[in-house]
This record gives sequence, structure tokens and C-alpha cells, in this order.
Amino acid sequence: MNSEWLKARQTRYGAYLFTYLLVIVAVLGGSNWLANRHNKSFDSTSNKRFSLSDQTTKVVKGLSRDVTVTYFDKAQEFGRARDLLDRYGNLSSKLRVDYVDPDKKPQLAKAAGVRTYGTIFVDSGLRKEEAKSLTEEDITGALIRSLKSGERNVCFVSGSGEHSLDDSGRTGYSALKESLEKDNYKTKTVSLAEGAAGAAAAPQPVKLGQAAPPSNDVKPSVPADCTILVVAGPKYEYTAPKVDAIKTYVENGGRALFMIDPVLKLGREDSAANAALAAVLDSWGVTLNKDLALDTSGVGQIFGLGPEVPLVTSYESQPIVRDLKDIPTAFPLARTLEVKSPAHGTAEKLFATSSNSYAVTPNNSPEIHIDTKKDKKGPLTLGAACTYKSTTGKEGRFVVVGTSNWATNNLLGSRSIGNRDLFLNTMNWLSSDEDLISIRPKDPEDRRLNISSRQMSALAYSSMLFLPLIVVLSGFAVWWRRR
Repeated sequence: MNSEWLKARQTRYGAYLFTYLLVIVAVLGGSNWLANRHNKSFDSTSNKRFSLSDQTTKVVKGLSRDVTVTYFDKAQEFGRARDLLDRYGNLSSKLRVDYVDPDKKPQLAKAAGVRTYGTIFVDSGLRKEEAKSLTEEDITGALIRSLKSGERNVCFVSGSGEHSLDDSGRTGYSALKESLEKDNYKTKTVSLAEGAAGAAAAPQPVKLGQAAPPSNDVKPSVPADCTILVVAGPKYEYTAPKVDAIKTYVENGGRALFMIDPVLKLGREDSAANAALAAVLDSWGVTLNKDLALDTSGVGQIFGLGPEVPLVTSYESQPIVRDLKDIPTAFPLARTLEVKSPAHGTAEKLFATSSNSYAVTPNNSPEIHIDTKKDKKGPLTLGAACTYKSTTGKEGRFVVVGTSNWATNNLLGSRSIGNRDLFLNTMNWLSSDEDLISIRPKDPEDRRLNISSRQMSALAYSSMLFLPLIVVLSGFAVWWRRR
């Protein structure tokens, strides 16, 4: 009897229906799971407008702890934020995005300190940071700040004609300062003048007719809270105590960036040789050549650059430049470097000019002529990354670039070259934050379509008259043929 029941038509149909239902439920469940945590999209726009940058992808996928991004706004505005924030959530299961309407949940908004609509908070459990706007750059910056504990101070040496962080002109460093602060660095200027370090000694009383007591000025030193020391194109000679302070700092495990311009005398601009500082760098494995690199390949003309601004497109495998690949970087008025193996530590080349370049001797004239028989032919090294290992086991790191003009406002704000990424990658390597080295998010490119009034009229007539007329005539033709 049991075998007859199993062979019955209704039993078979019931089993088929049950199996179909199980398959449908499994497919729907799997599809929802994939859509929830493994949402994939394809960005076909030429400027990758709807794709997250390499840095964002690297940071989010590398999360080792849970992070919550909370967006406070009116419910009808959530769709505007989902387009960007959901892309963050799709990269890692450790990042969760919450959308809160402060009018419907005022207690949550008040506890979080929300005062305006569109407020975004990133909470990693270590720190809670606010993103200034609904852009990838600000959100990723807040995410990085929330994951990093402690302060990272970048100290710029001042007092010898270096570039100014407050200068918003084309040759200033105000854009550099802004980029560093967005990347969770704090910037300040330091003076290494003799007697500047330490607290001033209390004045001693002096009797009339008695000689003044001898001065007890403290030797200059780099402040202990400096994570990175930056020497940005000094125009005047560094004194011996100043150079000794920098040397001691690096050899005791400090981190430094040296941007040293070639010795030129053009108009009112004059750069000192800084022989004492050059001698220290030479002892560490990097020799500053007394020349000027000229690029004769003509590639720079695409970006409106002349031969005195070498354009670099090939890089070594060092972590600072590994992710740049074929992204061009420009180095105006740069001197070349010789990199050799130092006695203590390592020295690596970072980037060099093309083979169609020459190292010429500056003649203090706006017009410089190339002698192909005497002048050294490229590739010419313009940057190097080095380490110094002391006898106590401390490792200092430093980077040398043959010009300070590659980090100025006019180049750091350019969309077509990667000077900004190169500078911030250098900072990340010097501060031992190699996990942050990547290509950073850029501002959305303005790709407007500019058309004349005649073209506007043609588009209007085409969309409102000709296209509907073609559809009507096509339908009439089909009806006539079938009739």
C-alpha cells in the first residue's frame, strides 16, 4: 500500500511542487544575501565618477574593527546620500551605514551633537570624527582620522627663506597644508635658530660696573613632538648648529623630507648652496649634483610645461611610488641626485626623468643651452628614499627631492598630475603609515556641455517635434501595410 501511495500521480506532483518551492526559496535567499553584502556595479563613465578611489578601497577593505557611519538628515534626503555611502558599505562587512532622521529620532540626534541636516559621523570605537561634507574625500578623511590614535605633527623648518604654509600664491604651500590636515596631520613651523630650543634662562641680577654673566644659550634641536621634519627649499645657508640638529634628529630615529633646490641666480631669486647640509646628505648616501635637469622629450607640452619642468611617468618599486604607475608628476627647476649605498642604512631611487633629458650646468641665465656631447643624458634621478640605522637600533627615515617647487599651490591643485598623491604618500611612508599609501579621491570633474542657442533650438525641435513625428509616421506605415 505504501508503494502504491508513492507511485500515485498526486504524490509525484506534490513532491515536484515541494522541490520547486525549495529551489525558489533558496534562489531568493541567496540573491538577497548577495545583494546585501556583495553588491557589484560597473562604472562606464570615462572619469570613473561613480567609483571609489584606490585609497578608500584600501582603507575600507583593510578594516580590522567595526566602523559605523551615521548620516543625519531628513528622510527624503537619504537617497542623495545612499548613492555614495552604500558604496562604502558594500566594500566590507565591518563597515555599517545608518541613516537617521533627526526629526523622527531627536534623542539620537541630540546625543550625537547634531545641529544641522546632512551631518555625517564616523565612529570606529577609538575615535568619533565628523565628515565636513558628503564627498568621498571628506568621508575617507574622517574614516582615517577615526582609526588613528595620537597626533602626527609635520614640522616645517622656517627662518632661512623656505616656502610658507600661509602663502596662498602660486609658489606658496597653503594647498599642501590643507591636504596634510585632511589626511589627519597637523602642521606647524619650527625655527632651529641657536637658542630657540628649551626654556629661556631666568635673568640674573647685574650690579652697576660689573660685567654681564656669560650666555647659556641652548643648542638648537628638533622639537620632540615632530613626527616629520620638512626642509622646503631654503634660500639661505643653514648654520652648523642647525645642520647638526637635523643630523642628530634623523640619526636618532627621526623622519625628514629634504627638498633642496639647485643653485640658481635668476633675477631677484637666489638659492644658497647649503654645503653643510649637502655634506650630511652625502654621508647618508645621497649626493646633490650642481646641475639642472631639462626634459627634451616634449611630453610636458601636453600639460603646457617647458623643458625646465621634467615630467616623470616611470617609477621604481619603492612603496611611496608603487601605486602611481603611469600617473605623471612634474618637477620644476630640479637638480639631479646620485644614490649610493650608505654605511648605515639603505638608499633607494624613487623616480627619474625620461631618456630624452639632460643634466646641464646652470649659467645663471634665463636661456640655457644643451651640449649633447658634454651634458649627462637621462634617465636622471630626481628623488630618493633612505633609511639610517643607528648603533642603538633606531631607524631614521628620510626622502630627498631635487626641488621644492613640485609641492607648490599651482602644481598640488592640478587635476592632470599626481604631485599631491606623491607628496602625501611620502608623508605616509615617513610616518610609518604604509597602509595609507595609495591614490586619493579627487574632486568630481566638471564635465559641462556648452552649446550655443542654435544648437539648443535644434535639440528642442528634435526631441519635441521630429522624434515624435517619426514614431507616428512609423506606426501609420505599419498600419497601412497591414491594411
